Amino acid sequence: MDFNKITDVQIEGIDMTDYPDFCDAYIESCAVDGIEATEEQLDAINADSRFVHEQVYKELW
Repeated sequence: MDFNKITDVQIEGIDMTDYPDFCDAYIESCAVDGIEATEEQLDAINADSRFVHEQVYKELW
């Protein structure tokens, strides 16, 4: 997965009481190379907890 092609990220499950880990957060939807991600792609993207964590921080700050 080329994470540089991911845009329009929508995060769900952000719980501020879980700061700074946000371990329940996940990417609900996004676009990959301009096309809405499939469930399989979302599963692969969400499997990369580092990427998800970075996206949560972008969403919040």
